[in-house]
Order: sequence, then structure tokens, then C-alpha cells
Amino acid sequence: MANNGHITIPADPNDPEDFPVTREALERGQRARLIRQTRTKLGLSQTEFAARYHVPIGTLRDWEQARVTAPDFAMAYVQVIAQRHTIVDEVLA
Repeated sequence: MANNGHITIPADPNDPEDFPVTREALERGQRARLIRQTRTKLGLSQTEFAARYHVPIGTLRDWEQARVTAPDFAMAYVQVIAQRHTIVDEVLA
């Protein structure tokens, strides 16, 4: 975490995988949260999501745990999956 330790977004108490986010990690944390929420709303494990949507499992874990900031193209892909996962599934089948 950042040196100042000021929490900008507290962990969601209803999400056991969530974590608090400092100001410096805000964007990375918001992206991580969106990716994780998309996956869990689909009822998929990390392994299942990674396989279904052709994302390396290590990359997905890094994004979800906010070790690495997911790039813009990945966020666009996740948003399409979140809104139209059945179409994405058909295209990838």
C-alpha cells in the first residue's frame, strides 16, 4: 500500500475478497473491484473466468488483487462481458 496509508475506499464488508484502497491505488483498486464483481456475478471462479474469456490466470489474479493495473483494453473487454456475456460466449465458442 501507499506510504500515506489513508484509506480512500474501505473494504466492502459483504465481499470477503475485497480490500481497502489508498488514494494512490484508487484507479487500480476500482478496476480490480469491477473485474472481480463481473466474475462473481457470473458465478465463475478465477480459473473458469480465465479459461472462458481467454485471459491468463496469473494476469487475472494480478488484476483482481490490484497488483497490476488492468489496461484500458482489458477494462473495455470486462465491461462487454459484464453487459453482454452471452454474446461474448457465442463469439468465443
